[in-house]
Amino acid sequence: MSPTAADIARAYALTRQTTIRTPLIEVAAFAEASGAARVFVKAESLQKAGSFKIRGATWRLAQLTEVERKQGVIAFSSGNFAQGLAAAGKAAGVPVTIVMPGDAPEVKRRATEGYGARVVLSHHGDRPREEVASALARHLAGEQGLTLLHPFDDPAVVAGQAGVAVEALEQMAELGQAPDLVAAPTGGGGLIAGMALATRAALPGAEIWAVEPEGFDGMGRSLTAAAIGRVAPGAQSLCDALQATAPGAAPFAAAQAAGVRGCAVGDTAVRRAMIAAFEQLKLVLEPSGAAAIAALLSGQLPVKGRTVLLVASGGNIAFETFVALTRAAPEDGRTQ
Repeated sequence: MSPTAADIARAYALTRQTTIRTPLIEVAAFAEASGAARVFVKAESLQKAGSFKIRGATWRLAQLTEVERKQGVIAFSSGNFAQGLAAAGKAAGVPVTIVMPGDAPEVKRRATEGYGARVVLSHHGDRPREEVASALARHLAGEQGLTLLHPFDDPAVVAGQAGVAVEALEQMAELGQAPDLVAAPTGGGGLIAGMALATRAALPGAEIWAVEPEGFDGMGRSLTAAAIGRVAPGAQSLCDALQATAPGAAPFAAAQAAGVRGCAVGDTAVRRAMIAAFEQLKLVLEPSGAAAIAALLSGQLPVKGRTVLLVASGGNIAFETFVALTRAAPEDGRTQ
């Protein structure tokens, strides 16, 4: 079941009290490079815990019973939901356990532990890492009496993530603007689903785009097929936070109802977008956080003459990794 407009309003009323009203930045260079009339970037990389994920985590924890709060929760995540949930749990006094793939970025594991969460590593070998981590989380939940929280396939999480769009649309309205096109990085779909519901309610004519990594474009393929499908195994991507093998049922239903469209970006475009975000916005983005900017600058979004809203969804990346990835980007195609 998709969250209602009332659900989204209640979620935002609560989460706005404990989260940051992240900057909305207009980027003239992005408009010039893409042919858009105006381009605005919502800098969720500057959110608490480094990404938008704390919004949905905060609202989901608010739905727990007192018994569930005392016993604690468990979730699986490669890092951003882990950090968001850990930070939200610390603030709410709820014990948090995270099952994290063993090959997840160390900086994300350390940060999750820094918020007081217990991290259990899963080892997936040749199997999809999300599935292995999810199975271990389910096992531990039953064994230890913990409430299992899903990082994206949960209407409450979707409602919480919708706050990104609610807030961005408020900020644009303060400038006398409204987007014709909205695009956000997409993994399992919690963010794009929440944004789609909030945007469609406010702006029935706006286009909404889910941007995924090549090889992990499960949402886009599922929307085209009008049914949830899985991506083929064996793909690789720099976007470690967007490697869902299929969209969640709740996000897919919301995205489908809102008429979301999908596109996929490659690693080269993502590297260039990370550089462009650093040079033009002074933002340090992880690869996943730069996906929507990559779609804009690589010409995959129909933005000519339109006002565009993009989400820079996360900035959880080690300095050494950021330097290595951006140094490896080809020089051509960079935005000056």
